[in-house]
Amino acid sequence: MKKLILCIAAVGLLSTVAISCKDKAEQKTDVTAENNNNPEREEHPEGDHKRPPHDGDRKGPPGGHGPEQTKTLEEIGGYKIGEVATDFSLKNIDGSMFSLADIDNAKGYIVTFTCNECPFAKMYEDRLIELHNTYAPKGYSVIAINPNSPENEKEGYKAMQKRAKEKGFPFPYLVDQGQKIYPQYGAVRTPHVFLLDKDRKVQYIGTIDDNAKSTEDVKVKYLENAIKALENGEKPSPNLTKAIGCPVKASKA
Repeated sequence: MKKLILCIAAVGLLSTVAISCKDKAEQKTDVTAENNNNPEREEHPEGDHKRPPHDGDRKGPPGGHGPEQTKTLEEIGGYKIGEVATDFSLKNIDGSMFSLADIDNAKGYIVTFTCNECPFAKMYEDRLIELHNTYAPKGYSVIAINPNSPENEKEGYKAMQKRAKEKGFPFPYLVDQGQKIYPQYGAVRTPHVFLLDKDRKVQYIGTIDDNAKSTEDVKVKYLENAIKALENGEKPSPNLTKAIGCPVKASKA
């Protein structure tokens, strides 16, 4: 009788252990499935921050758009490295018409497509001001152009005047009237930079540096390095990076 009781107890214990193991396995499976379906919980190796800058933090602007330029120069159809950029005549925030030819003794031109509202454009405003104040005396002026459709009041002429006054822009801030200039250059993001030499040949296209969110954490100053290369009579390297910012907003017409 005692042996029978012991056998029954043993069977019960084994069943409990089996159920417990099964429950733990199911819990592990549920957690794994949850992690696979939720990329926010994915753990990355410590070396991820060493990836190229255009593969870094990809938290984009509102609206679900990724901040990274996705098209190649060939797909965009704008200027290529070494091509001569056509001059333009665009309305400045002071009411005057502005051309590259208006800049005396220019050694180069920092043509930057930017805007009022894009979070990335705002992050770079102070850096553009600093770049202009540093390099305009050396012959490399910033020329800012708003490529966005004026149908959006926040990007219109009056809004541009207000933003330039608030930030104290020391450089021209121009309206791309009719949105004709940004497609010629191949600007697809704000900000998107095109560094031209004194002959208006395109020498660098892309982003300003490798960290939009934090000036203190910038490791590579692509635009500044490109300017220094031209100053030394050299070709910028790299001469092309992917622009990081908000997509240019074309007119609905």
